[in-house]
Amino acid sequence: MAQVNIVEVRGKLADTINRVAYGGERIVLERRGKGVAALVSMEDLDVVEAMEDEADLRAALKARREKGRVPLADIKARLGMH
Repeated sequence: MAQVNIVEVRGKLADTINRVAYGGERIVLERRGKGVAALVSMEDLDVVEAMEDEADLRAALKARREKGRVPLADIKARLGMH
C-alpha cells in the first residue's frame, strides 16, 4: 500500500487515480505524516460494501431473534419525531 502526502497528490491527481483504477494500488493519503483517507479501486470498494451489507444482515437477523419489542411511538419520541 503506497502512502502519499496530500500536497503531492494535488499536482498529479490524474496519475494517482490511474494507479488505483488500472494498477490496482491502494493509496493512503497523508497529512502531516498521518493517514487521513484512502484511494481504492471500485472493485475494492465493492468488496468493502459487500462485507458491510453482510454484517448489517447478520445484525438484523440477530435483532429479530431477540425477545421483547419497543413500540414505534417510543422510538419516534427518542428521535424527536412526534
